[in-house]
Amino acid sequence: MAMRSLSIGFNGGQVLAVRVQDEQVDGLYRMLGSSGWHVLDAEDGSVRIDLAQVAFVRADDGEHRVGFRA
Repeated sequence: MAMRSLSIGFNGGQVLAVRVQDEQVDGLYRMLGSSGWHVLDAEDGSVRIDLAQVAFVRADDGEHRVGFRA
């Protein structure tokens, strides 16, 4: 299964960077806007996230680039 990098920003300015499988990204997106806790199964262990504190989520697009862009 494909792994993606996520950056999750929280109220207060903290950012959590994790690598998760695609279905974990989809599950988190579905839960955004709700309250309570959400569990992400990350590459290096489980992470519990307080959804009420999430300010943003940035996911890589899966494309790997080498070199400069014009």
